[in-house]
Amino acid sequence: MARPLITVLGASGFVGSAVLAALAERPVSVRAVSRRPAAVPAAGPAEFEVRTADLTDAESLAEAVAGSDAVIHLVLDASGWRGADDDSATARVNVDVMRDLVGCLRAGRGGRPPVVVSAGSVSQVGPPPRSPIDGTEPDRPQTSYDRQKQSAEGLLKRASHAGTVRGVSLRLPTVFGDGPDRGVLATMARRALAGEALTMWHDGTVERELLYVHDVADAFVAALDHADALAGGHWLLGRGRGERIGDVFRTIAGLVSAHTERPPVPVVSVPPPADARRTDFHSVVVDSSAFRAVTGWRPRVPLREALTRMVRALAGSPPRS
Repeated sequence: MARPLITVLGASGFVGSAVLAALAERPVSVRAVSRRPAAVPAAGPAEFEVRTADLTDAESLAEAVAGSDAVIHLVLDASGWRGADDDSATARVNVDVMRDLVGCLRAGRGGRPPVVVSAGSVSQVGPPPRSPIDGTEPDRPQTSYDRQKQSAEGLLKRASHAGTVRGVSLRLPTVFGDGPDRGVLATMARRALAGEALTMWHDGTVERELLYVHDVADAFVAALDHADALAGGHWLLGRGRGERIGDVFRTIAGLVSAHTERPPVPVVSVPPPADARRTDFHSVVVDSSAFRAVTGWRPRVPLREALTRMVRALAGSPPRS
């Protein structure tokens, strides 16, 4: 029996690298596609094919996904996420790639529509109307990035409802981990390792939903397993617990202190920049019970352990499993 072919777009990125590691444990064929060659796991039953491609080119994208039973779409450009107006360059990545993807996919073995699992963002809801959010709230995206993610998600949902694909959108909270992470927690860990103070734009009581990247990867694999039940909707991921930013930054400072044997750097409040948004000062907590009920997924790595792995990786020490 032929192995199912799963194509990962954006395979060399932060989440993509973790998804490849999760898929390595399965008897599948994985096509890892990105602008630069992705590093694939050395062990496991999965078979890997590495391709490089400019996925903003429609013909290259069609070649990359040809014959796929499932596609995990992780391509994004977050460079304009604070922009006031929609930017055509980022929209080419964040919206048009999705439009081209659902336009070129064809039914796979047995005539079944291929599965597409795409990464969205919990920030698409805009300022949270309540806490926790669970995905049933009306969306009021505030930034060009969130509007673009919303547009891409709409394309996927319409294609799913038309029967072209079985589309699933997973909305992610703040993701962090021990890979090529450029997010806020990794930035603060790097500052602490450099002996610099960690800065906040508020008093530190604002809460954020934090999710370890390997738990995110497990959710994408779970979505593949339950695509028929999830298709056509968006699903929120999270631990179901908000973490105060001040407490998290102090934990990072303490972990770095333990690693370097230097006193912990201070955590301080500073005036917000001119481009600060309302959402920067709203707490975000996610109720992911809907996704959990369908898939059985749940985060496995405790927050402190995940932060420890991140600090060790950024400090140049191999993360402990």
